Amino acid sequence: MRLTYFRELMENEFGVVRAAAVSRDHVFSELGGRTVEEALEAGIEPREVWKVVCEAYDVPPARR
Repeated sequence: MRLTYFRELMENEFGVVRAAAVSRDHVFSELGGRTVEEALEAGIEPREVWKVVCEAYDVPPARR
């Protein structure tokens, strides 16, 4: 998954403002205690990050 597509999915699911907040503020234990931004900077693939976000926020399977 491309990073631009990941960002698009986040914004479509949460809206621009909330997607930014989730990306920088929510710490996910599944990402090694990192935020989305920290995980991406650490080299974790966007697809893996998206899966973690979907699980944490109960994103319906059709939008995963």
